[in-house]
Amino acid sequence: MDVSVTMWVSTIGVLIALIVADFFIGGRKPHEVSIKEAGIWTAVWVALAALFGGFLWWHSGAQSAGEFFAGYITEKSLSVDNLFVFILIMGKFAVPRIYQQRVLMFGVIIALVLRAVFIAGGAALVSEFSWVFFVFGAFLIWTAWKLIKEARADEETGPDGEAAEFEENRLLKSITRRFPATDDYRGTKLLIVENGRRLITPMLIVMLAIGTTDVLFALDSIPAIFGLTQDPYIVFTANAFALMGLRQLYFLIGGLLKKLVHLSYGLSVILGFIGVKLVLHAAHEAGAHVPEIGIPFSLGFIVLVLAVTTVTSLRASKKAEQTEPEPEKLDA
Repeated sequence: MDVSVTMWVSTIGVLIALIVADFFIGGRKPHEVSIKEAGIWTAVWVALAALFGGFLWWHSGAQSAGEFFAGYITEKSLSVDNLFVFILIMGKFAVPRIYQQRVLMFGVIIALVLRAVFIAGGAALVSEFSWVFFVFGAFLIWTAWKLIKEARADEETGPDGEAAEFEENRLLKSITRRFPATDDYRGTKLLIVENGRRLITPMLIVMLAIGTTDVLFALDSIPAIFGLTQDPYIVFTANAFALMGLRQLYFLIGGLLKKLVHLSYGLSVILGFIGVKLVLHAAHEAGAHVPEIGIPFSLGFIVLVLAVTTVTSLRASKKAEQTEPEPEKLDA
């Protein structure tokens, strides 16, 4: 896809304008986000992604639009897994509910900037070294197997097992060691001056936690989308639209996450599928006569896996609720 500098600048400008509009309309004043508000904004972001896909269809044809939708759906599904970690981070830092949307908004912006750096590096590698597809493919297949093992371990642990905990990464530990911080939140302020000392607040720390933790998820999501398209423009925009609607998705399906018991299996199938696709593509580039998997089939396969995963998850959750023993009543 031929993308001019003007188109790049225009796209980034529009994305920044959308983020600013999101902030002033829904996120400027701290408040608890209702299901209705989260649902409306989630629908808005999905609609905007669909409109952008339509624009790509008009501008560059069905191939580019198909690559965008496949990448967007994949990144969106992988980002749902991020929400589990976001919940852990919110709990660890005891973020008041009225401030959670502000934390997520700026955390997602940090994540988007860091992902842009990853995408630029990945695009440079892909354009120079075709063997990188073998590495990306093998990594995704290994990640898929790891997800299956973790899902099985969670099933064996059961609901009474030990709860997962969030561990601060090195960057956060370095910041908290070098910069004094307040013990409590000071509204939405990130820095304050107290008794002549400049202090950071937990708000800044948790924003950095959200943003930098997302980098770990980018280690599998970026290779995954490069398995669907090698166009840096489509890779970036698919990531941008998937991430920018993540804040509203957090409040919309936060309570439903526990019901998606088969999500890890579905994601592992998708990552494994894309890994195989990458290996086949790399072999084809190396001159081997192997079949390649097209975008229409990839898009259909990803949507089917997510649909089946959602249905089986909800059925399993409902069955588990029905078989749970009722608490014994104490005799008066």
